[in-house]
Amino acid sequence: MYIQVLKSKIHRVRVTQANLNYVGSITIDRTLMDAVGILPGERVQVVDCNNGNRLDTYVIAGEPDSGVICLNGPAARLVQPDDIVIVMSYALMDYDEARTFQPKIIFPDSDTNRL
Repeated sequence: MYIQVLKSKIHRVRVTQANLNYVGSITIDRTLMDAVGILPGERVQVVDCNNGNRLDTYVIAGEPDSGVICLNGPAARLVQPDDIVIVMSYALMDYDEARTFQPKIIFPDSDTNRL
């Protein structure tokens, strides 16, 4: 049996930009991505702590150490600059592996989005 479990979590970062006229996705500071093992193009769930919106999209790597968290395309209607969000990715693994798997979770400074 395979189950889906939390793989990576960027807990409570501040949205710095929202770009409605982009194709879609979320741009995340590459340093934060690397810290939790999220890859460019990886599917993520974004949860907005300010309004409760939840959305799925894919990741674009932003400039390292820039603090950028930018919602692009239609997601820009659901999440606004200065909102606090949680970004999570999941992995599919067999039951035995999932029992001992430890997700990577970081808690950046929500004012600067830096570790």
